[in-house]
Amino acid sequence: MLGSGSMGGAILAGLQNPESGVASPIEVTTRSAASAAALTNPRVHAVALEDNAEANRLAVADADIVVLGVKPWLIVELAGEIADAVKPGTIVVSVAAGVTAARIEAQLPDTVSVVRVMPNTPSTIGLGVAGVAAGSRATEVEVAAVARLFETVGTVVIVDESKINDVAAVSGSGPAYLFYFTEMLEAAARRRGFGDEEARTMAYETVIGAAALLKHSGEDAAELRRRVTSPKGTTERAIEVFQGAGWDDVFDRALAANAARSVELEQG
Repeated sequence: MLGSGSMGGAILAGLQNPESGVASPIEVTTRSAASAAALTNPRVHAVALEDNAEANRLAVADADIVVLGVKPWLIVELAGEIADAVKPGTIVVSVAAGVTAARIEAQLPDTVSVVRVMPNTPSTIGLGVAGVAAGSRATEVEVAAVARLFETVGTVVIVDESKINDVAAVSGSGPAYLFYFTEMLEAAARRRGFGDEEARTMAYETVIGAAALLKHSGEDAAELRRRVTSPKGTTERAIEVFQGAGWDDVFDRALAANAARSVELEQG
């Protein structure tokens, strides 16, 4: 894993779970020695670029799968840096939004495949969702290998690369939407006169409990919502306000804006 930023770090945290089945040590590179020291443990061998400028090339030399975990604007340059160090048959995985597989493939030998993955931060606790899309050279076997890797930290959906921006809009950014909803619910509770601790407890634990119920009940979200919404009851009144505010349109516009930004990034 080259780079361990917010998303790369989330994936790395999940892969360190002994139950993941991922061979250790996982080779990781970072910019600073302090970051490398913080990551190093029996499951991770981290090397800082400030200590060894060749760290990225050394890390990939014997790897079957290389995860590019740097910021999107650094992905293409990093692929070029490791191009003559990766061995034939290596699968290079990008977790960056807005950088097409073709741009990465152009930097690498024809013997190296590229797979794009759009994960999310709950991967840190093994509850992530990742969209996996093949580049032009990746085989079904190679895509399946990457899918198995990311299944160790959550659920995988295999899609065409043309849908990867929509995966980013729905599940990649989805945790932020839920956190924002929780933030707004907490703030609204404060405005209703509750103290900070009371408002936070009610908002956080309600969201956590509802998400757990959704996961374990086997029911879809619409059915669970209906069960709470008694006809002519209090919940129905609140839902009517949300519906009157055009939440369906708000979600459509939000996801469209998210995907459009990915296209802007692809176009530079």
